Amino acid sequence: MGVIKAVCTSNIKGIQKTEQATIKLKPDWGIEGDAHAAPWHRQVSLLSYEQIEAFKDRGADVDNGAFGENIIVEGFDLKNLPIGTRLACNDVVLELTQIGKKCHAHCAIYHRMGDCIMPREGIFCKVLAGGTISPGDIIEIA
Repeated sequence: MGVIKAVCTSNIKGIQKTEQATIKLKPDWGIEGDAHAAPWHRQVSLLSYEQIEAFKDRGADVDNGAFGENIIVEGFDLKNLPIGTRLACNDVVLELTQIGKKCHAHCAIYHRMGDCIMPREGIFCKVLAGGTISPGDIIEIA
């Protein structure tokens, strides 16, 4: 069992996301108002709270959403979950479709710190069942 620490969106790709009070997810689409919402396999991105905190311990000054992540989760080693894992939070069901990503153009965090955790620690999911998610909600492997 894990806990949602933050939810973030941006209506433009390639920039930091902004923390929100709640997000609404639509099946086969993603998060309403987020630039990555589309009928594809990377509708929602998740990043481990523990990995963000470890990065901060190395001297990074980053806010929630800085890595382009939509959902920050405490309690799971996300990158070690197998493809196809389903995560449930409230009425929302996500299916893990990709672990990590190629970083084609290094982000501002990489240029400042010489590293970015999203390409190796982040996971991507598609939305199987929609609903809302807010910080403090419980998330479980379905």
